[in-house]
Amino acid sequence: MDMTRRQLASAGIAVAAACTARRQESAPKGEGRTEQDASPRHVIDLHCDTPMLLRGGDYDLGARNSRGEVDIPRMREGGVTGAFFSVYTSATRNTELEALRDALEIIDTVGREVDRFPDEVALARSTRDIEDALDKGLIAILLGVEGGHMIAGSLAVLRSLYRLGARYLTLTHSRDTAWAGSSGSEGNRGLSDFGGSVIAEMNRLGMMVDISHVSDQTFWDTLAASTAPVIASHSSARAIATHKRNLSDEMIRALAESGGVVHINYYNTFLDGDYARRSQAWNAANPARPGFTGPARTRAKLAAIGRPPLDKLLDHFDHAVQVGGVEAVGLGSDFDGVDGELPEGMQDISMVPNIADGLARRSYTEADIDKILGENTLRVMADIESHASPA
Repeated sequence: MDMTRRQLASAGIAVAAACTARRQESAPKGEGRTEQDASPRHVIDLHCDTPMLLRGGDYDLGARNSRGEVDIPRMREGGVTGAFFSVYTSATRNTELEALRDALEIIDTVGREVDRFPDEVALARSTRDIEDALDKGLIAILLGVEGGHMIAGSLAVLRSLYRLGARYLTLTHSRDTAWAGSSGSEGNRGLSDFGGSVIAEMNRLGMMVDISHVSDQTFWDTLAASTAPVIASHSSARAIATHKRNLSDEMIRALAESGGVVHINYYNTFLDGDYARRSQAWNAANPARPGFTGPARTRAKLAAIGRPPLDKLLDHFDHAVQVGGVEAVGLGSDFDGVDGELPEGMQDISMVPNIADGLARRSYTEADIDKILGENTLRVMADIESHASPA
């Protein structure tokens, strides 16, 4: 299957059809597109932690790097047309104001790095921007803020992050905020009244509400509070791998019924319970020490316990489709955020074609694969954008 080309999206996806019409209208006379013309398919990853590498100052987005998992050459090789770069700061090591400062520095870093490669990438803030980038042969780079602690309890800060380009907010990260519960905490707290105000303001802005990392109660409170569809930017299926970060079948079904999309995470621990147990045992027996941290330690671990097969990742895609429908599933890799603990055949973003090929082997049609690779994301983004209203 040609991963960098596709037929025009099926008429059933309204946003894709509208974008196709806009392309035809903007084409020079005599050069309008027909349904027989091929154009690049949308391949959009909702969660890459690459800014953590960029912020160090020694990672070149324009070069094919020997470390990390995302750069322009590998995005090109993987047929990727859009990626959300995560604005992540620790919820445990920083105060909220320190986290906000770090978030602003990360947004600045991404903007400066994108500016270095105007012929390759473009910052995007909307579905229209994503389509415009595609028409120009550019990769769209978008921003998602990974953790509600970075709004520092302020709707004004939320609005400011939106104006700077953030197009989703993950409501929590590894610990509770004052207004929402985290899957990393034991209390299963829900949304406070202020949390409800955050959801309402995000709906008004047309900003995607992301429930990855939230407690089960916050998940349900969020679906009840939101008037727009809700997304999971990087979560897998709890029925296959029992982990609090994954979504239960009931959650996947409810999110799908709201018009939302669950973007499947590729982290080994969230994919395979057996791997998680082997990893925990290996970590206990091999603590980090000077010279044995980061990539070196991960290489040693994977050499000892192995990677899950690609089919384990495909099982999560398949299960989410069976539960929520093919319109409710997308890509949410967590590349550059999981220390290289990724399944065989998905070690970096250049390998995205393996997902399409694997789904094709499981008898998915090209139209359905297109939906999973990016059209579902465009559709839910457009739907959420349509909910925006003036102040």
